[in-house]
Amino acid sequence: MPDFLIGLGIVVIIIILCSIRQVNEGERGLLFTCGKFSKILEPGWSVVLPVFQSFKKVDIRTKAIDVPEQEAITKDNVSIKINAVIYFKVFDAGKAILQVENFRYAVPQLAQTTLRNAVGSVTLDELLGTREKVSVEICNILDQLTDPWGIKVENVELKDISLPEEMKRVIAKVAEAEREKQAVITKAAGEVEASENLAKAAEMMASTPGALHLRTLSTINDVSSDQSNTIIFAIPVEVLEAFKGADLKKVLHGSKTEEK
Repeated sequence: MPDFLIGLGIVVIIIILCSIRQVNEGERGLLFTCGKFSKILEPGWSVVLPVFQSFKKVDIRTKAIDVPEQEAITKDNVSIKINAVIYFKVFDAGKAILQVENFRYAVPQLAQTTLRNAVGSVTLDELLGTREKVSVEICNILDQLTDPWGIKVENVELKDISLPEEMKRVIAKVAEAEREKQAVITKAAGEVEASENLAKAAEMMASTPGALHLRTLSTINDVSSDQSNTIIFAIPVEVLEAFKGADLKKVLHGSKTEEK
């Protein structure tokens, strides 16, 4: 009899040890009794009776899933290739197991369809210029669709947008044209400003006696620093008026006599 009790005790201890299940931090356990969902097990040790009960773990930490490259057509009929990454977590372990067969497979499949639909509702310029806005829109749609599964979509990031080579060349030409346009506008604005300053300078010189002569002398002084330059003097109008009505030969003869 004592041997029987000892053997029975050993069997009970082995069964209890085999029935202990550990749930780690960041996980939740689902306990099924005779095939029916019983409760959610928190982190720690729990007893799961063999044969009658079963146990399944669910990781509730944030997960990152890469959405494969998708070929989509924008609203303005431009064919592009785009891929993304999704960040989501399980907030209800019971729904994640009971409402969907395999949420790790279902979420990326849903994301691919949503990504193509979202790209098809915007133009190429909107997609390139407001990428964050499109990402938020995709995230909101996925979060609403996965809420019955006990899954929270935290963020969606568009990783890369691949354009056809023809479209890249067109965009490059548009950018070049915009830069040329800006250059012409800037040059014209500079010419307008320069003409205004020149007009003010001319008006100031005209109103100030001797200003033009001083400016001429200053210019000659700057040019004379280089010996290879040839300077041509313009005769002022006043000098020409002094010779008006006079005999040029007499003037020249008089000047020669004075030199002698």
